[in-house]
This record gives sequence, C-alpha cells and structure tokens, in this order.
Amino acid sequence: MLKIQVAIGAFILGLIVFWSSFFLVREGQQAIITQFGKPVGNPITASGPHFKMPFTQEVRFVEKKILSWDGYPNQIPTKDKKYIHVDTTARWKVIDALKFIQTVQNETGAKGRLDAILDAATRDTISNHNLVEAVRNSNTILEELAKQKSTRKKNQEEGIQVVEEEFSGEIESIQVGREQLSQLIAQKASKELKEFGIELIDVQLKRISYEKSVQRKVYERMISERQRIAEKIRSIGKGEKAKIEGRLTKDLQQIESAAYKKAQVVRGEGEAKAVAIFARALSADPSFYEFMRSMEAYKSTFKDKGRFIFSSSSEFFKKFKRTE
Repeated sequence: MLKIQVAIGAFILGLIVFWSSFFLVREGQQAIITQFGKPVGNPITASGPHFKMPFTQEVRFVEKKILSWDGYPNQIPTKDKKYIHVDTTARWKVIDALKFIQTVQNETGAKGRLDAILDAATRDTISNHNLVEAVRNSNTILEELAKQKSTRKKNQEEGIQVVEEEFSGEIESIQVGREQLSQLIAQKASKELKEFGIELIDVQLKRISYEKSVQRKVYERMISERQRIAEKIRSIGKGEKAKIEGRLTKDLQQIESAAYKKAQVVRGEGEAKAVAIFARALSADPSFYEFMRSMEAYKSTFKDKGRFIFSSSSEFFKKFKRTE
C-alpha cells in the first residue's frame, strides 16, 4: 500500500515538474525565459513545444505579428497658422523581444511610448509644413486646371461657350505631399522606437479636419463658390434659350412665308383655271351666263327680310316673267 502511495506521489510530483517546465509557443508569438526576473538566453521565435527550468524560470510571451496603433486627434497649428485636428494611425511590431521586455515590459507600456513619440513627431512635422501639404498628395489638380484652361481656350476659339470654374483664392503648388509627411513622421519616430525593440512599419494621416469655426467658414465659402458657378450656368442657359427661341421664330417665319407664297400661287392658278372655265362657258352659251348672273343678283338682293317696290315692267324681274 505504501509503495502504491509513493508511486502515486512520485507520479503527481513528476507531472507537476513536467507541467511547470513545459510551455507552448503559438504561431505569431515569441517567448523570453526569465529567471528571478532576469532574461535568460535568446528570445524563442520558433512556434511549438519548449522547456524551461521548473519553478525558478518563467516565460514572457510577446506578439510577433504586426500590431496597430491609433492615436488621439490633436489640434496642431500648421506653418501657415491654420489650426487643424490631426488623427493618425500606425503599424508596428516587436523585432527585439529581449529589449522590448527590458524597456517597456508589455504592449500597454509600448502603447504609452508610441503615444508620446508619435504624437511629438506628428506635431513637429505638421507644424513645419503648410496645410495644403497635409491635405494634398500631388499637384495633379494644377495640371488638370491647366488642361481645362487649354480646352476652354480651344472651345472659345471655335465659338463654343463654356463655364469657367471660379476659385476664391490661389491654388498653391506643393513640394511635399501627404504621403511624404507620413514618411517623415515615421522616420522621426522610428529612430526612437528602435531603442525599445520596436520597428515602426508605417504611419498614416487618417483624418485631417479644421477647427469648428474655421470649418464653418470653409463650408460657407464653398457654398458661395458653388452658387456663383450655378448662377453663371443659369445665365449661359438663358442666353442659349434666347438663341434657340430666336432661331425657332426665324425658322417659323420662313416656313409661314414659304407656305403663304405657295398658297397664293396655288390660289392664283385655281382662279385662273376658274376664269378660263367660266370664259369657255360664257362663249358656249351667253344666255346661260346671263341667267346665272340674274340668280346671283336675286340671291344677294333678297337674302334679308325687307320690302321692295318694283314696276312689273322692270328689267330686274324679267326672269320672273313667263315667256312662251
């Protein structure tokens, strides 16, 4: 019985020793073995099972994968005295786990260092450059405007009316763009972060916004510019409408004139034919012509109610007289 108890105790003790000496490094992790708080050996970067001295040694795990950092939007004055809010983000990873453990201990400590260093680098870089360099990446807009200006000039030479864009101020040419500013911030911060075993992969200016009072003025200016352009477009539209209506009136008058001329020609030809037919009828039977003229005279005389006094021997009534 005693032997069984001893065996069970030895097995449990062996299991405890094995469990305290065994550890597993997962994919995307690296480990540092410490003994009484001091690092022992080189960082373990290979994933899989590993062993350490039981009880006296501990394992500190550090992420090997790429991590992200999000800063807090800060109000920063630019070189041209514009106050803006800059929100940055960055990607980083631990390249020296031993130095990382010795300096910042863990990710929480690393975040504190990143906050301080990246905030200072961002503030220093932005304040040494104009606002337009933080907003734009290139001078593409100037190249596009030059192309549009050339196209407008060509259209005007061809008599085509165009609407010109209006700007309240001069568009500046930049030497350094938004991406270059991000690179400058990364370069400044990388030098300091290497002391903590951290490699800064990249920094991005996630969002840039004006201070509320400045933002309101910018929006008002944008609205005013759009309204001016809209009014100009309406004015050109009204001018084109007047031209089209003028052409329509002219075309209508020409059509009506041509139609009237054709109608008169047709009417003249018809009257000429009627006169010719009438003349042929007259020459064929003069008495019939005289009869028709008398009937027309009676019709026009007696079309209204009235009283007439005529002599029975009047020539006017000869058609009423019966002749043998």
